[in-house]
Amino acid sequence: QVQLVESGGGLVQAGGSLRLSCAASGRTFSVYTMGWFRQAPGKEREIVARVSRSGGSTYYADSVKGRFTVSRDNGKNTVYLQMNNLKPEDTAAYYCAASRRTFASTSYHDEYDYWGQGTQVTVSS
Repeated sequence: QVQLVESGGGLVQAGGSLRLSCAASGRTFSVYTMGWFRQAPGKEREIVARVSRSGGSTYYADSVKGRFTVSRDNGKNTVYLQMNNLKPEDTAAYYCAASRRTFASTSYHDEYDYWGQGTQVTVSS
């Protein structure tokens, strides 16, 4: 079992930046593929980015490609989401999630086993 705690959300103006962090408990963090999802009011939860167990492979949704960067530090049991050039449409609750599946099999929210409580990101225009 792993517990995930997100931090770093907040209110930012369009064009600004935020870095989200997700700290994981336990000593087996490196066995999990990690993902970042977001959910805006009235919309379905969507994947934003994911990173493989070693950090060597990453995936980004088209809507954030070139603006967001996902990374992980297995020594610190932490995964990050650096968000630059934020847009009002990025406003959502952001969640990190851990999956025991391989990187290639972790595109959808139901493929993840553990979830954080979420952190709100609000981008003003």
